[in-house]
Amino acid sequence: MKINIAFKAFLTFFLAVGLLSCNNSRDYKNNSRATGWDINSDEGGFQYNTDYKEQEAGPGLVFVEGGTFTMGQVQDDVMHDWNNTPTQQHVQSFYMDETEVTNMMYMEYLDWLKKVFPPTEENYRKIYNGALPDTLVWRNRLGYNETMVNNYLRHPAYGNYPVVGVSWIQAVEFSKWRTDRVNELRLEEEGYTKEGARYTDVKAGSTFSTETYLNAPSLAYGGNTEISQGGKESQKMIENQSQDSLGNSLGGQTYVQRKDGVLLPEYRLPTEAEWEYAALALVGIRDYNAYRGRKKYPWDGQYTRNNDMRAQGDQLANFKQGKGDYGGIAGWSDDGADITAEVKSYNPNDFGLYDMAGNVAEWVADVYRPKIDDEFNDFNYYRGNVYTKNAINEDGTVKVVGLEDIQFDTLSTGRLVARSFPGEIAQVPVTEEDTYMRTNYTNSDQRNFRDGDKQSSRYYQSYQETDESKRMYNSPQYNAPNRNDSTSIAGSGYDNQKRTTLISDEVRVYKGGSWKDRAYWLDPAQRRYFPQGMATDYIGFRNAMSRVGSKSLGEKKKARN
Repeated sequence: MKINIAFKAFLTFFLAVGLLSCNNSRDYKNNSRATGWDINSDEGGFQYNTDYKEQEAGPGLVFVEGGTFTMGQVQDDVMHDWNNTPTQQHVQSFYMDETEVTNMMYMEYLDWLKKVFPPTEENYRKIYNGALPDTLVWRNRLGYNETMVNNYLRHPAYGNYPVVGVSWIQAVEFSKWRTDRVNELRLEEEGYTKEGARYTDVKAGSTFSTETYLNAPSLAYGGNTEISQGGKESQKMIENQSQDSLGNSLGGQTYVQRKDGVLLPEYRLPTEAEWEYAALALVGIRDYNAYRGRKKYPWDGQYTRNNDMRAQGDQLANFKQGKGDYGGIAGWSDDGADITAEVKSYNPNDFGLYDMAGNVAEWVADVYRPKIDDEFNDFNYYRGNVYTKNAINEDGTVKVVGLEDIQFDTLSTGRLVARSFPGEIAQVPVTEEDTYMRTNYTNSDQRNFRDGDKQSSRYYQSYQETDESKRMYNSPQYNAPNRNDSTSIAGSGYDNQKRTTLISDEVRVYKGGSWKDRAYWLDPAQRRYFPQGMATDYIGFRNAMSRVGSKSLGEKKKARN
């Protein structure tokens, strides 16, 4: 009897403590954990999206869960490049295009430019022409390839084939355009902007820029509030602001902010580390040797042919199989392609990514250097940072690029490429004032940090501030004239000094093998470089997008809990 009484007393105490702890463990979804005030109340006050679940995958993207991997080559270095020593790296979760950017996708970009910035008008002709892929890359002095020159980009037969003839700079500009078009559609679909305005109302002086909308929404669409506030009344929570983050008056209008979670992060080129990690796709295997870098291709195994009984012997990628052999014997052991192949012609890897080996090699974001400086950083490794900030007018407002402010870069080939469009926020380099007392970076351009600057040069002791001839990476310099200049392009600006390398801050990494490469280059660890302003018939690209929030998708998070 005494035991039962003691047990009942213990049980009563346990339940009381449990109830007390439950009462003390508050649900802060609608209350501030900092002040206890109501969030999103009808009376006003602090507004925040407490219903946000997780980031959605943008159009064309698949999720790549981050993790650690051995970046670099562990196979034989046949080419003796010595530029991919194995290092242990960690990559955050991100999203990536399941296929390479296709001709059809790039043609959508060209058609938009033609509509908004008509090349028939002198002011805009250079914009469209600067975005055109170089179809002449298909020509060969001892080969007949005029069919590809005339048809590969535009003919519907090649619509779902990867775009080529695109320089690194053009790929970056496409990525920026894609970001704005995706977010423009999201705002319209959610009812925040005028329906159909992206077709009927957008023109050169009235375009949408994601960063402009977020930083100075009253200046979006050229300041046309009939578009930016022309949507149906939304049921979603957004803050009723009187000013934007820079103090610009919004005239009592309501706009989406970054904290509302409606707009997606930018589309961009993947970093080299992201691309290699995604290509290896170690997520699909649980083998220690593969984790340590022994996986040779995006698929499991040491060979390029399929081991599956149903397709035994079939090639797993589109590559050059031997001298004079770009596809195999017709009707037998054929990889199905003479040049590039239609995307999704081969099985995806374990992340769901297609053609991470073969078809076309792909631009990545990094500036090329012969080594990966893992001693300084082994998390989200990337070489190529150039930090900028929004340009501010004298009155303190953000400076938006106007029709007269379009900037062009003259490439080493003499070609002009637009690097800023009307409606975008003008960018300027960060200054010493911005980096004062910072320890993580000290200036704007970090491309040659710890590799190519004077401290890392063998001439360091005798280096003089004005002695540029002693720079470590001294590739030839080209100062091609403007197309409007009367000077001949072919014979102008070429640096005739003796040089020891082709590497510079304008040379970018490209990864993966192509239809033109032997199987050796299918290894995701292989890395090569090419000038960022030039293009070929074997380099394409795909986009990536950073993931914000948790590392894993919702289903996996729930399973852990």
